[in-house]
Amino acid sequence: MPLQDWHNVPFENGFAALGGRFATPVTPTPVAAPKLAAWNTQLAETLGLSGIDHEMTAQVLAGNQVPPGAQTIATVYSGHQFGVWAGQLGDGRALLLGELSGQEIQLKGAGQTPYSRMGDGRAVLRSSIREYLCSEAMHGLGIPTTRALALVASPEPVWRETLESAAIVTRTAPSFLRFGHFEHFFYRDEHDALRQLADYAIDRYFPEARTTAAPYLTLLETVITRTARLIAAWQGVGFCHGVMNSDNMSLLGLTLDYGPYGFLDGFDAGHICNHSDHAGRYSYGNQPEIGLFNLHCLAQALLPLLDRDAAIAALKRYQPQFEAELTAVFTAKLGLTTEQADDWTMLTELFDLMQASHTDWTLFWRELSAPQDDPARMALRDRFVDREAFDGWMGRYRARQALDAIDDASRSMRMRAANPKYILRNHLAEIAIRAAQQGDFSEVDRLRLVLLRPFDEQPEYAGYAAAPPDWAQTLSVSCSS
Repeated sequence: MPLQDWHNVPFENGFAALGGRFATPVTPTPVAAPKLAAWNTQLAETLGLSGIDHEMTAQVLAGNQVPPGAQTIATVYSGHQFGVWAGQLGDGRALLLGELSGQEIQLKGAGQTPYSRMGDGRAVLRSSIREYLCSEAMHGLGIPTTRALALVASPEPVWRETLESAAIVTRTAPSFLRFGHFEHFFYRDEHDALRQLADYAIDRYFPEARTTAAPYLTLLETVITRTARLIAAWQGVGFCHGVMNSDNMSLLGLTLDYGPYGFLDGFDAGHICNHSDHAGRYSYGNQPEIGLFNLHCLAQALLPLLDRDAAIAALKRYQPQFEAELTAVFTAKLGLTTEQADDWTMLTELFDLMQASHTDWTLFWRELSAPQDDPARMALRDRFVDREAFDGWMGRYRARQALDAIDDASRSMRMRAANPKYILRNHLAEIAIRAAQQGDFSEVDRLRLVLLRPFDEQPEYAGYAAAPPDWAQTLSVSCSS
């Protein structure tokens, strides 16, 4: 029977049970006139929340009411930010309500916590819409991610670069554990707490590690594998996270903390999506290397539980794992059914051509997926400044395709399943944000539904797949986004 209100929600509170060293109980700070601006019906059904009272939902997910079974806590962690040890951090504007159907439920923007530092504990409507949309877009792409259940808006003023209005995103994940949770206890020399946290993670999320001779090493090895797979998936769709600090890295290999992210428009390996990243540390091309840096941070934090040489050996396997995952991603994007020794030479030549022309990443791959005689495929050469060089590459690509026993129609179908037509470009999010700031949230939900089916043609929404307009070049996002 569907739930009618939040008094009946069967929350579990596993993380809260770890004790006061790991989290602090916090009462959310109420906001004025909360409105349930967006509700993810599909996700709500998987959580057993279909049919729940929406008026009370707005109050609960704004932090104005705490359901009887919930224990609102802020967790403590530390981390490396832009490559520098930043010391204690923690959930400065996020509160964990508890767990439901195997998912932690977290309110982002629900007020100050002991870890807010100089912050107000709030999130603004602009950034909340961006997180709500992108987490669902990544889910549609099949990339591991946190999810977004709801968006609550409030007219309460919040100051960032300008005066904006408040909002709270309800996000879910099997766990919000970060590399930084483990770094915190390592640097405080609280090795008993470090072991307790590692045991909690293994027992709940990596139970297969418990059956091995070295459970903590297996934990690290599994995280390395998941991180390599995650970043390879990011590279394939042209996703730039923007702020890959170690405290923004998920232990479960999920895309976590959507802030100054962006998808590539014109291809540029050095693209920096975060305008606060002045040195380009978190550029698109640097993401694989930064993934390894963060894994070194995690491995160091786990050293009291590990054999040092075994940890070093595990980290050395990241690069070949990442390369294997990336090869599989681009083999699929090219519509190939086998892997050949010269494939990466062919890909490198393509990347050089795309870099020189700033060829639109998503449009190129989708058009390449079309059948040989499709007009979109025929027009591909116009996306390159050096058309003759592209013609030469296309000839080599066709010769390579001929080595695989697959017909053109099947190849096109396979490629369309690997190359999305729809991604969350900055200008699409901006259009939804501007409408929402005027009180119209319909575009938020419409765009979310389109992005949940990114590989389908959806001809009625073809405009969402178009190249960005000229005005989109003036958009910028930063750490405040």
